[in-house]
Amino acid sequence: MAHASVASLMRTIESLLIFNSPMQSLTCDYRVDFSALHEKISSLEVVVKNLEKNNVSGEMTDFEVEVKEVANIVEHTIQLRVTEVVLASDENLREKAHERLSDSLQQVAEDIDCIWKESTKIQDKGKQVSKESLVHDFSCSTDDILNVNNNMVGRDDQMKRLLEVLTTCYSGEPKVIPIVGMGGIGKTTLAKEVYNHGSILCRFDVRAWATVSQQHNVKEILLNLLQSTIKMDDTAKTKGEAELADMLQKSLKRKRYLIVLDDIWSCEVWDGVRRCFPTEDNAGNRILLTTRNDEVACYVGVENLSLRMSFMDQDESWSLFKSAAFSNEALPYEFETVGKQIADECHGLPLTIVMVAGLLKSKRAIDDWRSVAKDVKSFVTNDPDERCSHVLGLSYDHLTSDLKTCLLHFGIFPEDSEIPVKNLMRSWMAEGYLKLENDLEGKAEKCLQELVDRCLVLVCKKSLDGTKIRSCKGHDLIYDLCVREIQKENIFIMNDIVLDYSDSECRFASMQKIQPFKRVTDGKIVYCPYGLCRAILTPVHRQLRDYDNNDLLRRTHSIISFHRKDSFFSPVLKLDLIHFKLLKVLELRHGEIDNFPVQILSLIWLRYLSLRCRENLDIPPEICRLWNLQTLIVKGNLRSSVGIKCPVQIWGLMQLRHLKLPRFNLPDCPSGSVDKRRHLDFSNLQTISYLSSGCCTNEVILGIQNVKKLGIRQDVTDYGCYRDSVPLNNLIHLHQLETLSFTRCYSETFPATLKKLKLERTYISWLYLDIIAKLPNLEVLKLMGGACRGKEWYPNVRGFTQLKLLLIEYSFLKYWKATNDNFPALERLVLKECSYLKDIPIEFAEIPTLQLIELTR
Repeated sequence: MAHASVASLMRTIESLLIFNSPMQSLTCDYRVDFSALHEKISSLEVVVKNLEKNNVSGEMTDFEVEVKEVANIVEHTIQLRVTEVVLASDENLREKAHERLSDSLQQVAEDIDCIWKESTKIQDKGKQVSKESLVHDFSCSTDDILNVNNNMVGRDDQMKRLLEVLTTCYSGEPKVIPIVGMGGIGKTTLAKEVYNHGSILCRFDVRAWATVSQQHNVKEILLNLLQSTIKMDDTAKTKGEAELADMLQKSLKRKRYLIVLDDIWSCEVWDGVRRCFPTEDNAGNRILLTTRNDEVACYVGVENLSLRMSFMDQDESWSLFKSAAFSNEALPYEFETVGKQIADECHGLPLTIVMVAGLLKSKRAIDDWRSVAKDVKSFVTNDPDERCSHVLGLSYDHLTSDLKTCLLHFGIFPEDSEIPVKNLMRSWMAEGYLKLENDLEGKAEKCLQELVDRCLVLVCKKSLDGTKIRSCKGHDLIYDLCVREIQKENIFIMNDIVLDYSDSECRFASMQKIQPFKRVTDGKIVYCPYGLCRAILTPVHRQLRDYDNNDLLRRTHSIISFHRKDSFFSPVLKLDLIHFKLLKVLELRHGEIDNFPVQILSLIWLRYLSLRCRENLDIPPEICRLWNLQTLIVKGNLRSSVGIKCPVQIWGLMQLRHLKLPRFNLPDCPSGSVDKRRHLDFSNLQTISYLSSGCCTNEVILGIQNVKKLGIRQDVTDYGCYRDSVPLNNLIHLHQLETLSFTRCYSETFPATLKKLKLERTYISWLYLDIIAKLPNLEVLKLMGGACRGKEWYPNVRGFTQLKLLLIEYSFLKYWKATNDNFPALERLVLKECSYLKDIPIEFAEIPTLQLIELTR
């Protein structure tokens, strides 16, 4: 997998050549060298993509191995030498650093030239195939999401039997129903289908789901279940297992409940949680669990209630394959013939069927289908697990280079973990997997959607309006594939940093604590109650010595913290990061800081920075050194209001795309830089939150002209500005704005481009919504707690012509009169904790587009 290394090198070179970059003064003497490197690496990238596309054996060629090693060492050398120049403390050191940079550029140019000449020979051999056809991207349509992950095909008999067992009255203690079968057989899919079935929703007072997996933790399981049964706050995380078990038992008493424990691997897990479930004689309670282990199924359940998942029969296999590969399209006869052959060769294993179907979903040439049929048929083995592994490998081998790189990134996260999509995509950008372009986020969304379409990634949560994927995960078999490929192709090294306490107050992530790295060889995370970070390193290669600690730290390009639900200690995190000179990603939002760590200001290659502070934080003026930064996130302490003070120099972060701080004042945008030739602004900025309302001046708004998502928040202490909406009227000049949220403040004017609006604690009159109703493109309106004051809402205008989702939460609304003309396009109405509301307008029944009314109390 040489493409990941070449793509990363390309992004580094491009960052040095960007027009108006703060590095222009440093790189101007070497611009010719960098441009020549960029041209050859660009050509090399095309050759590598072609080789990887045509090499479906999964084994790297000698040339690809050589390209990967050269790309890694060239990027490492350039970054190190440029860092030395930037951080030189005096003129003498800077002059010597320039000399080393010049010598190194000459050496890396020779290395690249050598490999480039070899690539041209390979390219000449394949001249008969054009560049366009070689790098043809079999991309799937992103207009719709393949619903095969969420809607079960086949299994009607097993579904019927399971529903019957769940809803039939039995005497005695809560009945435990195990679903047992091999990985990929469809246990979780069946469990989800019944969990959300209408008859189940009506029958049970409480439903709760917890995913267990191999690296189980009883406390984390309890916290997951409690999230569905009670309203939890952060204090729950400070409680012990016994106290949480007691809380869970009390929350379930005198209620009919359904508990799902997904992916149990051992009897010990069941013994650890079984006492949490009330055992009084309630004929309706059910506990459903899924497992691959027959011993577990026999241990926990009654034999006649156990459900063994069998392989699909021929008809079910074909129905599932057809649904995944063709969706609602008409099926040409020749494709049906080959398709049935392929489905038969999958031997009734659902995961294998949807993987192959996802691979073929974008291919409409019959020869492609015949080729895949031949590949699938060649996996002659009687072992279902081995056969499934082969098919997963086939799906991976047929991915484009970009998609392979993005998929393998899932191997970094803990197994079975639910990954926030925003974090995932921003991490892809920071690692350099995606080509620099205006719509990086759109490119990332497309990559994720294609992985979903190919059934390689599972959707966990979507936005309320169903248009965005909020979180996702990989099937555990896909996770195993990712870890295996990462290790086999030596793409990067994953090492765990287990955080420890060196005294009673502070948690350290220092050079001393991190060395030696704990090498992860089996994809498992060692449990640690105080938290854990994962370091991602460039692979070992000839020019760097593995036993040299300094090189080991310099090879670290990412440090990512993982939140453990039972990690409730949150002391100040002390940092010693000066030796991690080439970091691109630093994600430490699960440990608190009290001051901005000055050592971070030396990490000039950072593209993603995420921190958490426990009190007000001053960002130093030297922040402008982080000229590569694309994402800056600072989370506040949930227990108190936190403010961030930003210097005017923050406008120098010209690559910034996402700026998320608890609450901050953004100084006016400078009119020009020192050289007076360019205007500093956030031209790439896509997301910014939470701005203080008073700083939305004309100068600031001019500096964020391209922002698409904006959050504005007024602090409770700034009461004098609370009702001052004049600065917010400048928002009308944001012609790219699509999503806007207000907290404790509001505006009377909005840009016409607005699609989503959220109001919280704005305390406006319901009558004020007549202004919002006139927005021509508004599709989502969320009225959170305290959004509107008063008990009556009588819309006076025909409006909300494009509104699809309306959410009202924690409202004192009592009387609501409306007609279908007020909400002509509404698809979903969500009312949460609206206990005073007498009734929903009967006219809503006449809205032809209305699909769902959701009530929560």
